[in-house]
Amino acid sequence: MPEHSPDPYAPHAPYMRVLDALTADIKAGRLRPGDRIPSEADLCERHKVARETARRAVRILRERGVIRTEWGRGSFVAERATDNERQGDA
Repeated sequence: MPEHSPDPYAPHAPYMRVLDALTADIKAGRLRPGDRIPSEADLCERHKVARETARRAVRILRERGVIRTEWGRGSFVAERATDNERQGDA
């Protein structure tokens, strides 16, 4: 199932709003390699989503190699995040 619909007016899943916002921050350089991304609680509050929704967005970025998660410390932008994200766009 594609993550992005070709129809710009199609409903946008809540986890995709979080995913797109984090991806945009990384691509724009607001979050740089090594920077800690906002916590799940912060993502929930900022995007008005449930905790599992925020986790799903983070998990997808981790699977793509865009971020890395350290238990007890948080999730950080991976060193090669922009290269990995470009591969996800292809």
